[in-house]
Amino acid sequence: MTASLPWRVLAALGAALVVSSPAAVGAVGAVGAVADEQEHRVLFRWQDPDIVESSGLAVVDGLFVTVNDSGDSGRTFVVDPDTGRTVGGSSWAETPIDVEAVAPMPDGRVLVGDIGGNNEPRTSVRVLPTPVQRDFLSVDPDWTDLRYPRGAGPFDAEVLMVHPVSGRVVVVTKSFLGGTVYQAPPELPARGEAPLRQVGTLPGFLTDGAFFPDGQHVVVRTYVGAAVYTWPGLREVGQLRLPSQEQGEAIAVAPDGRVFVSTEGAGSAVHRVAVPPELAAVVTPPAAPSPSPSPSATGATPRDVPPEAEAEPEAEPEQSPVEEVTRRPEWTWWAGGVVGIGILVLLIRSLRPR
Repeated sequence: MTASLPWRVLAALGAALVVSSPAAVGAVGAVGAVADEQEHRVLFRWQDPDIVESSGLAVVDGLFVTVNDSGDSGRTFVVDPDTGRTVGGSSWAETPIDVEAVAPMPDGRVLVGDIGGNNEPRTSVRVLPTPVQRDFLSVDPDWTDLRYPRGAGPFDAEVLMVHPVSGRVVVVTKSFLGGTVYQAPPELPARGEAPLRQVGTLPGFLTDGAFFPDGQHVVVRTYVGAAVYTWPGLREVGQLRLPSQEQGEAIAVAPDGRVFVSTEGAGSAVHRVAVPPELAAVVTPPAAPSPSPSPSATGATPRDVPPEAEAEPEAEPEQSPVEEVTRRPEWTWWAGGVVGIGILVLLIRSLRPR
């Protein structure tokens, strides 16, 4: 949530930053640049009057989980997409600082991200695992505080992602000049602290992100658009055009690869986002082969996700031709930032009383 500037100023600035980033300029070899907006469809609308600032979104067992932005108590909303009604959720006693995200975990729970810092950037953030069920529960989550490297903060952040296989937690900071990607250790101490490690950077004023089920691609969004990158290489492979939203902050990827977005605002809609076929072919894992008539000699069960999906960021998997993307020089990021700031100044001046 960003309330310090008029929304139309932020939307225009966000558009300028997206246009100046690799996600919109287009890198060589990227696929699936756009999909017709008419293909996006409203899946449902939030019926719960308490859901007023949907800032995070996750899909678990056919149910949608969301959280309100800063200012709310510690709680999640579990919503049935067939009706848009809240059918469950978790609540906890501690008042969060600024909840901005929720991400599905491999074990069927969700990880709530108290990671925002709109009013005061932070040197550490808190993540809280909570259950997903058709019931309303009071819980006492085993939170973990994730600390940015010494001298690297403080930061605002709105992107929280959990790897679908390894469970590794990823946090991406939010800045007009792009986000820094941090990864947590494989094991998080309950009610303790763990260090974050920088593993890359991404362009854009980022408000949410999610892993695809293959574990080898992520999608991150701004207020006006989204881009898909390889993981852990962070090379762009395509873009998604998002529906027009009041203040779109959340994006989720279902286990079958479908993409959904939500926005702040009471009674707002959750849209299914059209994914171009060329891009869907890249991010969707190939169908598992038919089981053999005779059991394996070892009794092993084939993995749904290739082992390289769990690779550390230093060990980038071998790229297919569709992932051959030319990186833009660093100066273009700065140029994009200057353009965006210039547009911001002009817009602010235009809003002054005359």
